Amino acid sequence: MKSHRKILMALPLLFLLTLHTLASSGYGNWSDTRHSSACIGCVLVVSMIEQLTQVHNSTVQISMERLCSYLPEKLFLKTTCYLVVHIFGPDIVKLFRADMNADVVCHTLKFCKQDPGQPLCHLYPLPKEAWTFTLEKARQIVKKSPALKYSRSGSDICSLPFLAKICQKIKLATQNSMPFSDADSDKYSDFPTLRGFHWRGRDCNDSNKMAYPGRRPDNWDSYQDSNCNGIWGVDPKDGIPYEKKFCEGSQPRGVILLGDSAGAHFHIPPDWITASQMSLKSFFNLPIALTNELDWPQLSGTTGFLYSTSRIKENSIYLRLRKRNRCNHRDYQNISKNGASSQNLERFIESLSRNQLLDYPAIVIYAMIGNDVCSGHIDPLPAMTTPEKLYSKVMQTLQYLNSHLPNGSHVILYGLPDGRFLWDHLHDRYHPLGQLNKDVTYAHFYSFLNCLQVSPCRSWMSSNKTLRTLTSERAEQLSKTLKKIATSQKFTNFDLFYLDFDFQEITEEWQKKGGQPWQLIEPVDGFHPNEVVSQLLADRFWKKMQHQWPHVLGKENPFNPQIEEVFGDQGGH
Repeated sequence: MKSHRKILMALPLLFLLTLHTLASSGYGNWSDTRHSSACIGCVLVVSMIEQLTQVHNSTVQISMERLCSYLPEKLFLKTTCYLVVHIFGPDIVKLFRADMNADVVCHTLKFCKQDPGQPLCHLYPLPKEAWTFTLEKARQIVKKSPALKYSRSGSDICSLPFLAKICQKIKLATQNSMPFSDADSDKYSDFPTLRGFHWRGRDCNDSNKMAYPGRRPDNWDSYQDSNCNGIWGVDPKDGIPYEKKFCEGSQPRGVILLGDSAGAHFHIPPDWITASQMSLKSFFNLPIALTNELDWPQLSGTTGFLYSTSRIKENSIYLRLRKRNRCNHRDYQNISKNGASSQNLERFIESLSRNQLLDYPAIVIYAMIGNDVCSGHIDPLPAMTTPEKLYSKVMQTLQYLNSHLPNGSHVILYGLPDGRFLWDHLHDRYHPLGQLNKDVTYAHFYSFLNCLQVSPCRSWMSSNKTLRTLTSERAEQLSKTLKKIATSQKFTNFDLFYLDFDFQEITEEWQKKGGQPWQLIEPVDGFHPNEVVSQLLADRFWKKMQHQWPHVLGKENPFNPQIEEVFGDQGGH
C-alpha cells in the first residue's frame, strides 16, 4: 500500500508540476516546496470536485469520478485519479457533507499544515466558526480513516524502483535543457517533448550527429539533407544542387532564445480548473504539457512553429524568418527555463547548439524578464539581483556566446517590464477558481501563494504598494544596466542591441484591438504574460528590426516560391 501511496500522491502534484520545475531551476530557496506543492495541489483538486458538484448538481462521488473520466490514459493519469478517489474519496465525501471547504479538507487530510508560529495559509474565506474548532471537528469526522495512516514522507513517486532511472533521465533532461531522446548526441531530437523538437528544430537524422538544423550544407546537400531544412538533392534539369541554387547567398540564419518561463510560454489552460468549462477535450494536451514542464514553446512568440491560437494573427519571430527565407526552415532553439535568471543561466547555456565553423549565424535574444527581481522569499528585496551582479553575469554570458556563435551573428538584450501591471489590473478580479461562487480574487490567490512561500514573484504579486514600487525601481535599474552593456560593449562575432520590454505600449496596442489590459496575463497563475503578449512582442521586435537594423533579419529569398513548389512544406516541423 505504501507504493500505492507514492503513486497516489503524484496526481495533485502533476497539476502543480511547475512548482517542482521552478524549485529545480533557480527557485531552490523556497522553503519546503514539496509540502507547499502538495497543499496547493490538494486545494486545487478539491476545489474542482466541489465546483463540479455544483455545476452538474451531482453528488461528490460522481463529481470525483467525472473528473477522473476527463483525464487521458497517458502517463497513467486516469488510473492514478481513480486510485486517489478510492483512497481519499470516502473522507472527502464525509467532509463535504459537514460543509467543510477545500482549505479545511486539505488541512484535515494533512496535505496542508500550519507550522508553529507561522500564519495559517488559506485560499478561501475562513469558516464562520474559529479555525481550530472547525479543524478539530473535521479531524473527528475522519479520525478512523485508513487514508491518514499513510506517511507523506514517502510521497516522491520517483523513489519507486521501476521509475527511478527514468525519473533521473527526465530530471537531467529538464535541468540541463537537453533533449531526453537524442540518439546521436547532437542536441537535437525527433521526439517532440522532454526538450525535443518543440524546443529546437526537429532532427532529420538522429543517427548522424553531423546532420542537424542550422548547419551549413555538406557538399550542398547533393545526396542528403545535412541541415534538416528539407532542401536537398540535385535539379535534374541542370545538375545544380537545390541547396546551392536556392540558398547560396541568401544569408540563412537561425533564432535562439535565452529566456525564462515567459520565453518558454508557461501556460495552464483555464478549462483545466474551471468546472463550468471542463470536458473530455479539456485535458487532451495535458500529457504534452506535463512533459514540456507546463511550457508551450511550440507556441512561443520567439520560436513557435505552430500558428497562434489567440485571436490575433501575428506569427513568431521564427515563422517570420522562415517566411522571409525558406532556407531557415527548422533553425530555432528555445533555451528557456522556468525560474531562469541572469544568475543561473550558466547552468544550462551549454545546451545551446552552434558551431562557429560549421553552422550559420544566429539571432540570439536574451530575455530574462523577471526572476532577477522576483522570488518567493518572505523578504524578497535582499534576493534581488543588483546592477553590479547583473553586469558581471551578462558579460560572462556574452563572452560565452562570442566563443560559440558563428561570425555575423546578432544578440539582442531585452529589458525588464514594469510588473506593477499585475496588481493594478488583476487584484480585484476573480481568479478562475473564484468565478463560480465569487469568493476568490487574485488578491486572495496571491496571498495564498505568498503565505506558502511559493509565489513566482512575491514582490509584484503583493498588496504592499511600497514593495511593488521598489521592485519596479530595481527592474528599471537592471534594464539601464543591460542598455549600458549593449551600447558600450563590442564583440568579434556578433553585434549587440538593446530593446525595452514596454508593457504599456503592448497594452495600448491591445486596447486598440478592442481588448482589456487584464486579458494579457495568464489567468490561472496570474503572473505570466500570455500568448497575445508574446505575439505582439514578436511583432514589435520585427518592426523594430525592419526599420532600424534590417541587416539582422537577412535578405528576402527570391527563390521562396520555387522552394515551396519543389519541396512543399519541407518535411514540416
